Amino acid sequence: MQRLQRSFFERDTVSVAKDLIGTYIVRQVKDTIRIGKIVETEAYTGITDKASHAYGNRRTPRTEVMYGKAGHAYVYLIYGMYDLLNIVTKTENEPEAVLIRAVQPIEGVDEMANARFQTPFHILPPAKQKQLTNGPGKLCQALSITREWNGFDLCNPNQHSFYLLSKTEPVTFTTAKRINIDYAEEAKHYLYRFYETNNPYVSVT
Repeated sequence: MQRLQRSFFERDTVSVAKDLIGTYIVRQVKDTIRIGKIVETEAYTGITDKASHAYGNRRTPRTEVMYGKAGHAYVYLIYGMYDLLNIVTKTENEPEAVLIRAVQPIEGVDEMANARFQTPFHILPPAKQKQLTNGPGKLCQALSITREWNGFDLCNPNQHSFYLLSKTEPVTFTTAKRINIDYAEEAKHYLYRFYETNNPYVSVT
């Protein structure tokens, strides 16, 4: 596997959202490594997308990172309690991003479970094991991704705390409508959600 370079993200946002399925998020927390395979994403296409924070060219302190270089983390708070991870795409001043909606735990699973439930993974009942990372807020808790990481350069080759790795094999994915954006008028019908078919860690199927 190789680190994803900035050129991977400097492309059409919908294509990036599709191609992220099957890649890996790596988080080094102190002396431990947590790895999750991305199994669900959503594309947000900026100025013309009514579901995007940058719709209508809204440029605020919160959305400023979206106007920067591709490959940076855009982490924001939702419902006053959950941090969500997005990755900026395209070129500067084109505020688009991909939301990471779910990952499959691969390595450091006990550390993820401790971060979410204060309990090792093998002690959790099956229902909680499945809920470990099957949603955007859940995966951020499990991987210890908070708003402190907003604006972080995931493509800096000199850092080893937070980055993405290429997929190891082709992945079959399903295309669907995005979730929880009923306010977005016609944009709620865009087929901008992608998830690995039959993966148990997908948030909603």
